Amino acid sequence: MFSNWQNWRRERILRKSRIDKDLWKQSCSQIRAIAHLSPADLERLRDLASLFLHEKSIEPAGELVLTEIMAVRIACGACIPILNLKFEDYNHWHSVILYPDEFVTRHENVDENGVVHVDRDAYSGEAWDSGPVILSWQNIVAGEPGSNVIIHEMAHKLDLLDGVANGRPPLHRDMDQAIWAKELSDAYEMHVAQVEAGEGTVIDAYAAENPAEFFAVVSEVFFESAHVLKRQWPAVYEQLAQYYRQHPAGYR
Repeated sequence: MFSNWQNWRRERILRKSRIDKDLWKQSCSQIRAIAHLSPADLERLRDLASLFLHEKSIEPAGELVLTEIMAVRIACGACIPILNLKFEDYNHWHSVILYPDEFVTRHENVDENGVVHVDRDAYSGEAWDSGPVILSWQNIVAGEPGSNVIIHEMAHKLDLLDGVANGRPPLHRDMDQAIWAKELSDAYEMHVAQVEAGEGTVIDAYAAENPAEFFAVVSEVFFESAHVLKRQWPAVYEQLAQYYRQHPAGYR
């Protein structure tokens, strides 16, 4: 996972800053996305979360008071997707901004006539290219099964590793890019058709926004409700299992 020098440096960090076991257990007790992990995996996750807290800042916004339990829970959720990837995949950003509830962002766009329009929308999470991750604490603790705003935004960060948010992060050498593109595109188009027809959908309708949001949403479901994703789109589940190098639905 790390080079020799990185291993030495990070072992030094962990000797001083490894998350206390009781704090770890208390902070992560309500996180559904770790249910499939073995004790050994959970220890590796604790180490990654400890490194995350050492190398990233978590900055409370508004009147929010950040506690150790909150910080550890965020670090745990953030490191679930990279458990079997590389910690360096998060090197291009340095902070998490945590709001107490949904936050309003201001976006400008210019129409074909050169008129500037300003939109203000409420969000539960946002990931900026090479910038911070922004999260809502209320949405973290109130997330329903299959929903995990931390994993959603981390999936965006992984997707952006090649500089483009298009629903296809840089794949491993042993993965077939054509298969990834076909399976996720087919599922995305099916999902969009269901949303446009007003039909009920297995995953959040928001996934129909664009391929990048589809990848982020199915990543949430992959870790939170793996059997649901595997039943609905087994080929998509398999592609995510190959990418994340985890099998939250088991190997049978």
